[in-house]
Amino acid sequence: MEMKKAVQVQVPRSSVKEMLIHLHVNEQAVRVKVNPAVRLVDILRENLNLTGTKISCGIGRCGACSVLMDGKLVNSCLTMAYQADGTSITTIEGLGKGGLHPIQKAFLEEGGFQCGYCTPGMIIAVKVLIDETPHPTDEQIQEALSGNLCRCTGYGGIIRAVKQVVDNRRKSII
Repeated sequence: MEMKKAVQVQVPRSSVKEMLIHLHVNEQAVRVKVNPAVRLVDILRENLNLTGTKISCGIGRCGACSVLMDGKLVNSCLTMAYQADGTSITTIEGLGKGGLHPIQKAFLEEGGFQCGYCTPGMIIAVKVLIDETPHPTDEQIQEALSGNLCRCTGYGGIIRAVKQVVDNRRKSII
């Protein structure tokens, strides 16, 4: 059988090498000139020096890079710059402005972390959970945390931390 010669195709390069991205990060207006296909996690860590958002798997499976984008939980390793343009981003650094957020306190008090690598993404996921479901069931807590992996704690302290936040909210309402 005769092998056919491979055809080389010249793909035109995009004329857009960089674009100006407008964001509100942790309630502060930010403009960054980047390649539109750079990841949001890289903008946060490298351009804005917000290193609380972690990079772990890089494929959206571990949740370490979780941030809020317009109030929704997203994996910043899967979000491209052009997708984030014009949005409001909240990172772990923005959550505890003026002191520790109640979720952060609960994680500390209940041992919801060990190495701490997954903790920022976990805390962001918990924030979304309790904002959307103020009194979640055990199943809802487990479902909300299902996109976040922790290799150290065994989840016991994390779940206790969520329950502590929920209990504290109930007490403050009564």
